[in-house]
Amino acid sequence: MNIPIYNALKSYSDSCPTVFHMPGHKLGKGISLSFLRDLYLMDLTEIPGLDSLYCPKGIIKEAQELAAKAFGADKTFFLVNGSTCGIQAAIMTLCKPKDKLIIARDCHKSAVAGIMLSGAVPIYVKTEFNSPFGIPSIVLEKEIEKALIQNPDAVGVYITRPNYYGICSDIKSISELVHSYNKVLIVDEAHGAHLKFSKKLPPSSTEHGADICIQSAHKTLPALTQGAYLHVKGSRVDIEKLEFTLSLLGTTSPSYIIMAHLDIARAIMETSGEENINRVLDGVENLGSALSKNGVFRILSVDDINKGEIDRTRVVVNVRNTGKTGFEFEKILRNQYNIQVEMSDLYNVVCITTVADTLEDIMRLQRAFLETAGCSVKAGGKREPENQLRIDALNIPEQRIEPAAVMHREVVKRKLSDAIGCVSRAMITPYPPGIPVICPGEVVTEDIVEYVIKIIEAGGVVNGVSSNFEIDVTD
Repeated sequence: MNIPIYNALKSYSDSCPTVFHMPGHKLGKGISLSFLRDLYLMDLTEIPGLDSLYCPKGIIKEAQELAAKAFGADKTFFLVNGSTCGIQAAIMTLCKPKDKLIIARDCHKSAVAGIMLSGAVPIYVKTEFNSPFGIPSIVLEKEIEKALIQNPDAVGVYITRPNYYGICSDIKSISELVHSYNKVLIVDEAHGAHLKFSKKLPPSSTEHGADICIQSAHKTLPALTQGAYLHVKGSRVDIEKLEFTLSLLGTTSPSYIIMAHLDIARAIMETSGEENINRVLDGVENLGSALSKNGVFRILSVDDINKGEIDRTRVVVNVRNTGKTGFEFEKILRNQYNIQVEMSDLYNVVCITTVADTLEDIMRLQRAFLETAGCSVKAGGKREPENQLRIDALNIPEQRIEPAAVMHREVVKRKLSDAIGCVSRAMITPYPPGIPVICPGEVVTEDIVEYVIKIIEAGGVVNGVSSNFEIDVTD
C-alpha cells in the first residue's frame, strides 16, 4: 500500500535502532506492554463517564490532581498540543497587547509565537555563552534585575530551564528576585519533567516557586508525543483566564491516548522514577568517564558553566577534536552503528537518556564513540575540522517593528546576503535546538547571515530559510 508515513515509521522501528532521542518512552520500552496493547482502545472521545479536558469534573480532574501532587504544584493542567500550547497560553494569560515581558533570548520559537499572538513587547535578556561548546548557557539574575530596573512596567519574566543542553540556571535566586519585584515568573521547563524525581538532579522550578512551569512529558518521561503538563504555583496567576486561554488554543478533539499516557507517566515516575533515574545516571557517569579519559572528547559538566547546574541525564559530547563536526558525527553513529541521537550542532552531539534506557544501550553508545574516535586518531590525531566556524555569542538584533505588527505587513523575498539591514518577517531558527537567531520584526545583521550560511553549509537545518537561501522580509 502507498502509505509513506506509516511505512517510514515502521521501517525505522523494524531496524531496531538504539535511540537517544525523544519521546522518552524509547520505542515503547518505558511503558508496560499491557498499556501498549490497549493503545487503540484508548482512542475515544468525550462521552459520558470520560470527562472533558477543558471542564474537568471526573477522571481528568482526578488525574490532574494526582499530577499536581506528584510534581509539587498547586494546580496542573494536561496539554495535548505539546508544551507549545502551554507556553503560548501562559504568555497570553499574563500579557495584554503592549505589555512588556522580560524574556531570556534562548527562548524556544513557540515563546516568540506566544509574544506575537498576545501582542506583548519582548524585552530580551542575553544569556551567557560557552565558547568551547558553542552553546547558550545560563541566564544570570543580575541581567534579569537590570531589565527589571529598566522596565518597571514589565508584567513578568520568562526563562528557559533547563535549556536543550541540560544547563539549568539558578532557579532559586531568579525566583526570589522576580518575586521581590512582585512579578510573575514563567519557566519553560519542557526538558525537565523528570527533575522532580531524583535528588541527584537539579530541582524542578516548582520546588522554588515558579508561578507557571510548562513541561514536555514526552521529552524525558515515558509519555507520548504532544503530551505535556502546565503547573501553577502560588496566587499570582489568574487561573480562570488561564483555563479560558487553554480552551482557546487547545484542540477541541483532545486525544485520550495522550491524556492516558500523561497519567501513566506520572504513575511510573512516582513508583519507580527515582530508582531508574539513578540507575541511568550510573551508566551516564561511566560513559562520561570513559569518553573523557579517551582525551578526544569533552563532556559538558557543571565545571563548564558560571553559576548553575547540569541535568546529567542529558549527555552533551563535544567532538571538535575528532576532526569532524557534530553533524558528521551524528551521521556516523546512525549509518555505522544504528544509533540515533537527539541532535547535533557544529561542535556537539546531544543524547537524551531517560528511565526507558538500559545500561546496555549506554554501553553501545560508549563503544560507538570510542571506536569512531579511534579511527579519527589513527587518521591524524586530535584536530579540528578545516575551516571550522568559530562560534561566538551573537548580538541580539534591533527590534524595529513590534512582533505582533509584523504579522500584518507585506512580505518580500530576499536572498540572505541581500537582506542585511532589512526587517525580517521570518523567524530564523536553527532546528534543533529551536532557538531563533532572528525574530520577526528584527533587523537582519551581517554576523547572523554569516552564521546561518555556515550552519547550512556544514549540514545543519535552519527553519525560515528556503533551499535557495531566501528569507521573508518586510518594509
